[in-house]
Amino acid sequence: MSNNRLGTAPVFFTAISTILGAILFLRFGYAIGELGFYGVFLIIIIGHLVTLPTALALSEISTNRRVEGGGEYFIISRSFGLNIGATIGIALYLSQAISVAFYVIAFSEAFTPVFDWVLRDYGYQLSKQVVSIPAMLILSILIIKKGANIGIAALYVVVTILFISLAMFFLGGPINTDLETVNFSNFIYRNPDNFFIVFAIIFPAFTGMTAGVGLSGDLKDAKKSIPVGTILATVMGMIIYGFIIWKLSISADELSLSSDQFIMSKIALGGAFIIPLGLAASTISSAIGSILVAPRTIQAIGVDKSFPIKSLNSFFAKGKGDANEPINGSIVTSVIAFLFVIMGDVDAVAKIISMFFMVTYGAICLISFLHHFGADPSYRPTFKSRWYFSFIGFLMCFYLMFKMEMTYAFLSILGMLILYFVISTYHKKRGGLESIFQNAIFQLIRNVHVYIQQSRKSRGTWRPSAVCISEDSFEREKAFELLNWISYKHGFGTYIHFTKGYYSTTTNLESRKILNDLIKRTQTHKGNMYIDTIISPSYTSAIAQVLQLPSSSGMENNMIIFEYEKHSEDKLTPIIENISLTQAGSFDVCVLASSSRSIIPERGIHMWIRNLDEENANLMILLSYIILGHPSWHNSSLKIFNVCEESKIENIKNEMKDLILTSRIPITEKNISIIKRDESRSFKDIVNETSREAGLTIIGFKVEQLKNEGKETFQGYDNIGDVLFILANGVKDIY
Repeated sequence: MSNNRLGTAPVFFTAISTILGAILFLRFGYAIGELGFYGVFLIIIIGHLVTLPTALALSEISTNRRVEGGGEYFIISRSFGLNIGATIGIALYLSQAISVAFYVIAFSEAFTPVFDWVLRDYGYQLSKQVVSIPAMLILSILIIKKGANIGIAALYVVVTILFISLAMFFLGGPINTDLETVNFSNFIYRNPDNFFIVFAIIFPAFTGMTAGVGLSGDLKDAKKSIPVGTILATVMGMIIYGFIIWKLSISADELSLSSDQFIMSKIALGGAFIIPLGLAASTISSAIGSILVAPRTIQAIGVDKSFPIKSLNSFFAKGKGDANEPINGSIVTSVIAFLFVIMGDVDAVAKIISMFFMVTYGAICLISFLHHFGADPSYRPTFKSRWYFSFIGFLMCFYLMFKMEMTYAFLSILGMLILYFVISTYHKKRGGLESIFQNAIFQLIRNVHVYIQQSRKSRGTWRPSAVCISEDSFEREKAFELLNWISYKHGFGTYIHFTKGYYSTTTNLESRKILNDLIKRTQTHKGNMYIDTIISPSYTSAIAQVLQLPSSSGMENNMIIFEYEKHSEDKLTPIIENISLTQAGSFDVCVLASSSRSIIPERGIHMWIRNLDEENANLMILLSYIILGHPSWHNSSLKIFNVCEESKIENIKNEMKDLILTSRIPITEKNISIIKRDESRSFKDIVNETSREAGLTIIGFKVEQLKNEGKETFQGYDNIGDVLFILANGVKDIY
């Protein structure tokens, strides 16, 4: 357990020393030379459209719950789930580790006057590694030996030097006397086409505002220190940036600003000494901040056992002493930094670093936005941002990623997708994105349902919103499959398992188990239906309850599906008895007579239309079209049959052609068959012979027919497979 002891000051100083870093000293003059005062001022504004919302979101999230070791990683992993958190966390760690090398190399730039002196007086061209490698070695030894204590102690010293150097810069005068009259009225905006090129160079200066968050595991009161330290550093950094570009603009001409990376040393009072010292202080403090934060990020990932290799988890989770210093993480971070210091040029890597920081900031803003939108009652931060700030930050992060460098943006996202796939494959049981999106989805569904209910007067075209109730869910899957076909794309479906009995603890537990099993089945079948269960003392009472349930879509249910095994009369009887109940609610009725055969979609759908199907025909056609839209029926076809007297064959054929043309169902004329009525053969005999091999047969029926014939309405189709009987509640419009 970490012996938390640090206050707000280390968070602020770590952040501000990283914000006022190498880019400020080495590249702000170049940026003003290229774009002018207003161009760089616009960069500062746009850059802080990312950093300010992120600082506010980070402060908000950190005051909602205790932020433990790992800083940004801890926040993201506890919001998006451990798999997403580990993916972003590993990328963030690599960015932090490589940033150490970036700052150490920039630190060596502070010795440019020394390199120039050696070259001028002794003729030796010294490599930057002469400074950067020993500096990296000393820094690594100090951090590994002393940990956060030496880091924080050194941090106070270098921040003091940093602010002294900036003060001396502002006390300096212009390098050209004719610039004394320069003011806001004659500032200009140059080279707008180069804006995002310069932005990509400048943006790393803005990425330091979350540096102090990595100390979360060492803070006495993270809920207080993180918001105060982070927001204060971000705002102060933005103000200082504004004054620095103003001072540069009135102190040097365009050519000097563009060509001399040490232009600040020419302007500052005692600049030949104080500006290189300030650059050294800013870069080494940034390096200290990164080398303090990176090991704690990787340690937190190891503690969560998120690596797909067990030995790595225990290796990185290991801490030293009462403060739980991440000793192994510090060693690995130093090694990574050494490799890039030896390479000496991390410009290309720095672009990828910026991409990963952008992804991290975007994720933090998205977390805040989703928490606001989700209205989770457990989300009660003491510091509150606004949802629109977080949303703007999220959008700006991903917009700027692609504006800065499209290739690196794609590579960064691709790399993180691969990393997420590896981690989620290893940790299959861990939650993913659904953990934070769930509340937002609940709110969205609620709002959509309310909107649909309130706008019922403007209903659109008909579509099925079907509900199926069955107590034979585990005996047969035919009704389950039918509802799956209907709800795949064009319709909505709710499957309800009926448990006969009275509501009690026992039946409730049984019902919940059944629900979980059915949901797993839905996932296996890739179903798009909603699953539920109902406990009721009788089949009739269960149907009465189901008919009054709202649809999962928000619209009213308009169709009920019954299912029975063809040769089981005891199951057919209660269905017939309750069809009249469905008519009270103006429901369309489907009765699926399941056979022992498997449904083979390649054998197609046979639809039989008779004189009694004036109201049924359009519904039968629409359902056939919807079923054929399911991937299982991709290679299937629809055939339409009609049995009539010989004198009416031509008229019926023309009517069928018009019906197909009107309905725009993709079938050809050859798939329409008109069969001459033969008095010696019944309709059922013809169907049994013609549709013997059909994958599914659809037949209409009427209430009057059911009253007269009873069970015989559905019986007598013994030679064919599954039959779907349809009773429409009125004619459905086909546009």
